[in-house]
Amino acid sequence: MEGHWACSCGNPGCPLPGAHPAHRDWQKRASGQPSRAHEWWNASPRASILLPTGRTFDVLDVPEAAGCLGLARMERAGTNVGPVAATPERRMYFFVLPNCGVKTIKLLSALGWGRTRLDLACRGAGEFVVAPPSRTPGGHVQWVRPPGEANRWMPDVEELLAPLAYACGIHRG
Repeated sequence: MEGHWACSCGNPGCPLPGAHPAHRDWQKRASGQPSRAHEWWNASPRASILLPTGRTFDVLDVPEAAGCLGLARMERAGTNVGPVAATPERRMYFFVLPNCGVKTIKLLSALGWGRTRLDLACRGAGEFVVAPPSRTPGGHVQWVRPPGEANRWMPDVEELLAPLAYACGIHRG
């Protein structure tokens, strides 16, 4: 079974392999306890890691090309970018402080992007993201900038939105 990969949910026709909760009541089952996570990994070592957004952090989800451009601009400016992940579906996740949804709408409008359709989404309360080193059919989710001492403080959405919106605007099409 080296070349074949299937979702841990057991559905051979799963439309989102490796990118969805295993249980419908996932919000009630979510845990930050290391011992609980260890139990889950022992039971399903190939299952994906899903991180619920809206509690401790939210995620700005952008296309890879825009994410790379935005990240380069932020690093040149000395911005505290915080953790960033990349998916095999060519998306990048920028982890930010929670409650970015309302701020994002207001900030995009103030920046002049209010009526422009950008491929930029805020993943917040009630949602989740697939985290490294999870595997999906296209490959592994990977850290571009892993959480650690150098970037342990998550930025507010205000710090990242202008360069990411600009990059999404350039790469829209």
